[in-house]
Formats: sequence, structure tokens, C-alpha cells
Amino acid sequence: MRYDRISRLNHWIVAVAMIGMLLFGLYLAYGGLEREARRPLIGLHRSIGILVLIYGAWRVTWRVVRGFPDSVSDMPRWQRRLSTGVHWSLLAGILIMPLSGIGFTIFRGRDLDVFGWVAIPAAAEVPWIVSLSSGLHHYVGLGLCALVVLHVAAALKHHLWDKDETLTRMIWGRAPADEHRSAAAQMPIDEG
Repeated sequence: MRYDRISRLNHWIVAVAMIGMLLFGLYLAYGGLEREARRPLIGLHRSIGILVLIYGAWRVTWRVVRGFPDSVSDMPRWQRRLSTGVHWSLLAGILIMPLSGIGFTIFRGRDLDVFGWVAIPAAAEVPWIVSLSSGLHHYVGLGLCALVVLHVAAALKHHLWDKDETLTRMIWGRAPADEHRSAAAQMPIDEG
């Protein structure tokens, strides 16, 4: 099985969006900004987060329905298990991050304004949901940073060290070897 065009597009759009939002979040948390300078940036972060949630839900649904293609690499069992765990954790993070951000905002009694287009109304203040959402947003965010680094490192390892088609499949949809096999399968056999 190969990655179809929609799967590849979903992967790269969400990858850029999530990495961008993780970096943006780290800047907001640790960038040393004054409170007044942070306020509009936090609003922008929240608005983009809603868009990431909408597109991310589509991406996760598509991947779950389509499944994962078989590995093109002959990996030991522990690496297959780690790979599966990282992939599922990244998919979960795509949903957990924006949902925890929403929970943190609305259950603090604040409306969540989305680019001035629409506002998600505040709910009654629920301190335990605020605490849970805040903790999830912070620690899952840090965990996702580590998982993204691991994911990229593994893709580069497959490409540069193992010299298999794991990375090229996500870029081109199929491994170059698949194209050669496909072309060979379509060639008539000379039965001389």
C-alpha cells in the first residue's frame, strides 16, 4: 500500500501547522514577552489552533480510515512497535493540543474569539477542567516537540542510513522501486 495524494497533503499541511504552533507556543511561554505584548499573540495562537483542530480532525479521520501502509523497511520488532506508538501519539496530539487549549480558555470563563469571525462562548468556570487542560496543553506540547524530533530523525535514518523508501513514499506517494515494479508488471512478456 502506498500513501495517496490526500494522505501526503494532509501529512505535510498538519506537520507545518503543528510545528509552527509548537514553536509559537514555546515563544509565548518562554520568550520573555511583556503581558501586553503577549495578549494579541495569544489570541492569534488560539484562532490558528481552531483551524488546526478542524483540519487536524479531518487528517486524523482520514488516516484512521485509510490505515497505515506496511513498512518498506525490515525493522526489528521493537522499532516497529516504537514507530506505531510514535505515529498514534502524534495523531492524538493533533487533537489534544487544540482541544486542551479550548478547554483552558472557555472553562476559565472567557470567550474564544476566532479571528473576529465567530466566538465560542465561555462556559461556567470549572477549575479542575482549567487545571487539567492547562497541564495537558503544556506537557503534551513538550512531549510532541520530542516526538517530532524523533519522527524526523527516524525518517532521516531510513533515508540516509537504511537507504529505504520510507521518506520518499511520504514525499512522492510511492517508493521509486514501486514504480519500477509497476512498470515491469505492465511490460509484455516475450515468450519467444
